[in-house]
Amino acid sequence: MWNRRPDGALVTDAAPYRQAMPLIMPGRNEAAVYFDLEVDLARTEPFLDDWNRAHPEARATLFHLVLWAAARVLQRRPELNRFVAGGRLWQRDGVWFSFAAKERLDDGAPLKTLKRRFDGLSFPEVVARVRGDVRVERSGQESATERELRLLMKLPVLLRRLLYGLFRWLDALGLAPRGFIDGDPLYTSMFVANLGSLKMAPCYHHLYEHGTGSLFCVVGRAHEGKATLRFTMDERVTDGLYAHRSLELLRELLEDPAAALGQTAMAATGAVGADGDGAGSWASSQRSTSGKTTPGA
Repeated sequence: MWNRRPDGALVTDAAPYRQAMPLIMPGRNEAAVYFDLEVDLARTEPFLDDWNRAHPEARATLFHLVLWAAARVLQRRPELNRFVAGGRLWQRDGVWFSFAAKERLDDGAPLKTLKRRFDGLSFPEVVARVRGDVRVERSGQESATERELRLLMKLPVLLRRLLYGLFRWLDALGLAPRGFIDGDPLYTSMFVANLGSLKMAPCYHHLYEHGTGSLFCVVGRAHEGKATLRFTMDERVTDGLYAHRSLELLRELLEDPAAALGQTAMAATGAVGADGDGAGSWASSQRSTSGKTTPGA
């Protein structure tokens, strides 16, 4: 019982100094470290252009690529998918990302936050899921988390604090109800902020003490063939070298997505590529049977 939580399993093989880190640094933000990743888009932007010509109904952006590539990295490099709760180190079940979307690009427009599981999804599935989720959220439909918060905020301040303190105590013991954890976007592998969609440069973001998120990624705008991603990481989950090598793998996937997906995969039907991803035939170098280049076909 004490080796399991609703969202993960206790890490029992970590080095003693790693196990002691939550004692020395109880909070995520005192254990936060920051990384920059500059991505060369020389091959990424043509890939997205060809994909969007072939799939005008399911247009993709750098944001979709980041979600797809980051999910693959966390599957291959599982130490990044760990978290600290109750002073102990846990291995998360599944790869979960949270992200936010504005209903409208107005100052006072509501911000909708989504949480979804991404491990095992192909690139076309990532695009379809994110586009569908954002469309639903922008429709103004209230989520379960929003309903719970609305009810909580109707209570007197003292009662709110007591209930929240009880929840935090249960969570530290690994006894928080699964229903609360599954629907809470801050119980996540990584929170991703897409500032590029707002034409903004990336910022450095804090981690949240509530929840279990050990990673925060900010995606900046593309500029002169490059884009910068900024990461905040809880250093209690793994060391800097492991994180660096993981980010290099992420850079490799983002800078040449066609190679990662399998450029020889079948056609723009979402057919499965060599590595199991629905690759489609977006490469402009592919030729039709007539011998002419068919963009995105």
